Amino acid sequence: MCNLYSLTKGQQAIRELFRVTRDLGGNLPSLPAIFPDQMAPVISNARDGERQLEMMRWGFPGPPNLSKVPVTNVRNTQSPYWRGWLKAEFRCLVPFTSFCEYEDTKPRKTPTWFALSDDRPLAAFAGIWRPWTGTRGTKAAPVEGEHRLFSFLTTEPNAEVGAIHPKAMPAVLTTQDAFETWLTGPVEDALRLQRPLHDGALAVVARGSREDP
Repeated sequence: MCNLYSLTKGQQAIRELFRVTRDLGGNLPSLPAIFPDQMAPVISNARDGERQLEMMRWGFPGPPNLSKVPVTNVRNTQSPYWRGWLKAEFRCLVPFTSFCEYEDTKPRKTPTWFALSDDRPLAAFAGIWRPWTGTRGTKAAPVEGEHRLFSFLTTEPNAEVGAIHPKAMPAVLTTQDAFETWLTGPVEDALRLQRPLHDGALAVVARGSREDP
């Protein structure tokens, strides 16, 4: 499962590719390493129809009978717990330039970074978001109150990711049609995008570091 990714393209490039009409992201720095529970940019359709960029916190609250650890990746979209958040108003795009999976090497696992090419062009994970009230952050620096939380879908790995991490890869979107379908389409059409990229679509662009500069 993907618990580390990067976003190193500029804010203007993000606005242009995803056709953002309202930018609430502030002064967005380069993010060579985004970990669970951190804030990251997310794109959704606001209630007034504007396509909006804003910062959200990575990790949904899980089902109440399971662990209290935030859920960063969602695979079983047939679960009643997730179905309500798959409506168009809760779907979002999570922009990224590369993502990390850990190769099972000894004595330590090796961080392995994947991107669409060495140039690390922008793409998006198929995400969902929700409002939530409670405490997030660390014990040393808790953040209480209202939060907007996101997670993203995973699927079977393609050949490149499967060679490193055979269990799953993020559901990656790369075209305007896919962005539009995910944000606005009927749920049955949107969920057809929960599929691996075709073999050959990804390249290993870095190894060994927990950030991709």
